[in-house]
Amino acid sequence: MLLAQGIGDVGRGVAGSPGRVGEILIRRALDVLRNEGLVESRQGSGTYVRARPPVRRISMDRYRADAGPQDTPRTSFTADQGITWSEYRLDKAFRWTEADERLAGLFGVEPGTRILERRFVFYSQDVPSQMSRSCLLAADVEGTPVADPHNEPWPGGNIGQLRTLGIEVDDITEETAIRMPIPEESSRLGIGAGVPVFSITRLMYSRGRVVEVADPIVIPGDRAIRSDRITL
Repeated sequence: MLLAQGIGDVGRGVAGSPGRVGEILIRRALDVLRNEGLVESRQGSGTYVRARPPVRRISMDRYRADAGPQDTPRTSFTADQGITWSEYRLDKAFRWTEADERLAGLFGVEPGTRILERRFVFYSQDVPSQMSRSCLLAADVEGTPVADPHNEPWPGGNIGQLRTLGIEVDDITEETAIRMPIPEESSRLGIGAGVPVFSITRLMYSRGRVVEVADPIVIPGDRAIRSDRITL
């Protein structure tokens, strides 16, 4: 399909031909295109070809931006997106809760352990581009500036935050799955229900201890490529 290949004028109306094909078939076809994120409907105006978002490469190297000097504020996200600090913003929601069995297993602690759950939506130039659920142990951060949502976004991200507490992140692992988005993800990220997403589970370690769990990090699959390298 030409739209799937990026061939089509962005913002151009998608016309139907009721005289040749039935109105029902046109609606079904537009539903398919909408679910695949290729067109968008504007209330009272019609259906238009959707702009294709720029593609970013996701690699573990992105965390070097968090670990490096912060003379100019940045994070792995701003480095990936190629944006300045002023072009970056976050929606955030913090709450104290208890680790369920999955989260406790990832942290290596007992279920019921008190944690800080932080939910973020990351914006690049006002475009929602990533979501995450990032969790920290209350024993590490309760009563510190890291637990205050008003301090977000934080230069250096999690690595910069934990460093202020004397916790040096020295190892990071990620597991990546491909799946279809849940309705909240489709809505918050502005993608069609048929657009797959990268679902990443990340563990940050300090001296062998897990100090942060992101489960999941969600990135639309139509605007990212996973890129990894190993030196043998």
